[in-house]
Amino acid sequence: MIERPIHLSFPHRVLFTRGVFASSNRTLDQVLALAGEPGPHRFLVFIDAGVAANNGGLVEQVGAFFASRDGQHTLAAPPRVLGGGETCKNDWERVPEIWRAIHEAEIDRHSYVIAVGGGAFLDLVGFASATAHRGIRHIRMPTTTLSQGDGGVGVKNGVNFFGKKNWVGTFTVPFAIINDLDFLDSLPEREKRAGLVEAIKVSLIRDREFFESIECRADALAALDPNALEMAIRRSAELHVEHIATGGDPFELGSARPLDFGHWVAHKLEQMSGFAVGHGEAVAIGMAVDLVYSARIGLLESEICERILGLLAKVGFELFSDYLVDKTPEGQWAILHGLEEFREHLGGTLTITLVPEIGEKIEVHEMEEAVVLESIRALAARAVVGEKA
Repeated sequence: MIERPIHLSFPHRVLFTRGVFASSNRTLDQVLALAGEPGPHRFLVFIDAGVAANNGGLVEQVGAFFASRDGQHTLAAPPRVLGGGETCKNDWERVPEIWRAIHEAEIDRHSYVIAVGGGAFLDLVGFASATAHRGIRHIRMPTTTLSQGDGGVGVKNGVNFFGKKNWVGTFTVPFAIINDLDFLDSLPEREKRAGLVEAIKVSLIRDREFFESIECRADALAALDPNALEMAIRRSAELHVEHIATGGDPFELGSARPLDFGHWVAHKLEQMSGFAVGHGEAVAIGMAVDLVYSARIGLLESEICERILGLLAKVGFELFSDYLVDKTPEGQWAILHGLEEFREHLGGTLTITLVPEIGEKIEVHEMEEAVVLESIRALAARAVVGEKA
């Protein structure tokens, strides 16, 4: 046997700005200087159709930005506008469509693909970029609170296949992530709120002080105050990047995924609802199930469980969905299949992250299904009481 270790270093860069495509904005220039290569640099830009529609003139602005760079940064082809949202990851034909655009624009491994859009759109374009020419430099520009604070600052790409979320995908560190906070201004309230749940999630598993700061700003966050929202997104992004870079398993070779606290329910709930339940809403419900479960098995104090559930509700999240109690044709609780799918996705060993205390986490390798169902019933009863109130 010949064996040698291979050590690679991947700088993980997240930058915050406003008006990234304004001619006077130097953020992209600064990022490219990090490559240490002389220009000109060639780009292919993909824009989420929803983002283009909500930000009038964005396509023209992108063109004007590159035209202002005196040939140092050039567009290999006009920006491509493609449909976004979770459904964009369900159609495999979208992947070769992006490959074809990369091929026709003669984009190579020293060129750059920029994706501007929400988390699902970034997943799609990121996967296509990571698999063209064995990997093209990719710059993400997340446009939602969820993607700026969580999914868009990660190292995973993927598309849905076999009816399962992110079944096909890669681990690829983007060349850079640029969070343009101006994109958040055009979001509907539902999407603005969605990213708060990932901020609460990461505070629960990593940073008690951050959780308490969210509690202190709960009224402002519920009202979607821009300053409070920016604080939450910036710190959420920082904690997510810190975990990925220092947690010891950025490409998830093991079975532990603490950043997926609450996600075994969330992923299944999204599928069961045909993605009518958004990711942020699903994670809030998934966290609620696991928190009540933890309290019922004596892992988490009931008072702390209520404190966390109260914060989730206060900032605007529902803690129950009727889809939780859906049954299969055989009469089984469909949501429980999420445990098996999560185990398979982790590589064979079920590893669920639970919270015994705010700012701490533990991992368990089994869930008592009867207690899971008790927890769901408790949340259903809580929802009824809330409706009557």
